[in-house]
Amino acid sequence: MTTLAERPLPTERCVKVWFGEHVVAEYTAEPETALRYQAAMTRRFASLRVTIEPVTSVVDEDAADS
Repeated sequence: MTTLAERPLPTERCVKVWFGEHVVAEYTAEPETALRYQAAMTRRFASLRVTIEPVTSVVDEDAADS
């Protein structure tokens, strides 16, 4: 089973550029760099949706127990 690790929330952000329901670009970085990337992609691909969200770490429950 896969669960969210019980650790402090990561500081990295994931920026995604969407063409409809398909991700055409994905970039993960520290918040300041991710915001610059999001701004650049929004300018470059004005007609596409660009999202930014915190990175979540997913850990296999069996690995977390060991």
